[in-house]
Amino acid sequence: MNEESLTHAIFLLGPTATGKTDICLELAQHLPIEVISVDSALVYRHMNIGTAKPEMDALSQCPHHLINIIDPNEYYSVAQFKADAENLAKEIKSRGAIPVFAGGTMMYYKALKDGLNQLPVRDANIRKEIDLEAKQYGWPHIHEKLRKIDPETAKRLNPNDSQRIQRAMEVFNITGEPMSKLLDATILNQTNIKTIDIALVPESRSKLHEHIGLRFKKMIAMGFIEEVVQLKKTWDLSLEMPSMRCVGYRQVWEFLEGKYDEQTLIDKGSAATRQLAKRQLTWLRSFSIKHVLDPYSQNTRPQIQRLVETLAS
Repeated sequence: MNEESLTHAIFLLGPTATGKTDICLELAQHLPIEVISVDSALVYRHMNIGTAKPEMDALSQCPHHLINIIDPNEYYSVAQFKADAENLAKEIKSRGAIPVFAGGTMMYYKALKDGLNQLPVRDANIRKEIDLEAKQYGWPHIHEKLRKIDPETAKRLNPNDSQRIQRAMEVFNITGEPMSKLLDATILNQTNIKTIDIALVPESRSKLHEHIGLRFKKMIAMGFIEEVVQLKKTWDLSLEMPSMRCVGYRQVWEFLEGKYDEQTLIDKGSAATRQLAKRQLTWLRSFSIKHVLDPYSQNTRPQIQRLVETLAS
């Protein structure tokens, strides 16, 4: 693939609560950028508060893509993201603007950078059978079954990680092969995007945790609980759906079921968000990213602007 055929873009990766949206809005004041969301929670319509979705006035200041594209009872795969993102980047470039990928869903980043393995598409009937068995015997039981057929995958999964256990069992039921074996297969789908990658990694973990705690409290004050009440009324949802696995939503759901009081909800929601941030940082450290910046440093935003300007010149 020659250099002229590539689409050049910025990739701004970071854990939750590191100010990625604010950075993009500031960039848009100086440079012709359009943002492609790299966030698996922002794809859902009607899930605004709990996902920290940019508000309408912010979206009007700078075009954002891959936000509000599916309903909470629908699915959006990594493969769909890769195809949509590559098409959008090309369209943005054709308008004379700079594509800026921004978010914290690390599987999306990996898919664009490294390509996708040839895993089978989801099968609703097989998933239903797995879910019924899990409902009867529990996810640790399914995890034990997975351990016997795919010990490598089972080893890296928590026995209650329903989403990933279900996918691994589904893949085996469709193909007859362990998912770990298929993931080791050669990846052929090379991307046509060349990116300048920036990782936001806080030097102070306590500062990140402080931001997370304050933001979750703000979400509750803004009406996060009422948002989930409305979602449950409007859509036929369950805690097993990807939308309700978004951090914070399970905790509010359980609060509405009377499992704990509001302060416990805040504590549990903040703890779940900290765990998400920890996983995101682990992913970030596994990538070879040249530009690693502290999101809370005063020097970071000018540095990012200079990097983006290299694509505008």
